[in-house]
Amino acid sequence: MMKRALLLVALMGCAEEPKAYSPEYLGIETILMDNDLVTFRVAMKGARAKDDVIAYARCAAAQYALIRGYGFARHLRTNIAESGGISRGDAVYTISAALPLGLRNIDAEVTVRDCAAQGIPTV
Repeated sequence: MMKRALLLVALMGCAEEPKAYSPEYLGIETILMDNDLVTFRVAMKGARAKDDVIAYARCAAAQYALIRGYGFARHLRTNIAESGGISRGDAVYTISAALPLGLRNIDAEVTVRDCAAQGIPTV
């Protein structure tokens, strides 16, 4: 019984520690398409999944809405491509002072705070 316990403890020590997530954010390009329609192009290395790229674009949109004096943004679409270890997102948002209709809305202030807590840069 003692040998089994020692073997179990030894095997537990062999388990790999999960690697810390440390993406490299490569920049945000903002393109104003109309008064309230904005494209955000983001690039990053180390994205675990498409959701990481989407979050980066969402953070950019939220900060941009605040910079322009608006409180909300509504996500319209995001296209994502990966090449050579770099993930790129091309996202389109509308920004507005009032809560827009739809299900894909973000409160800019809340989102910017959340982005800061997660270490995701904004515009």
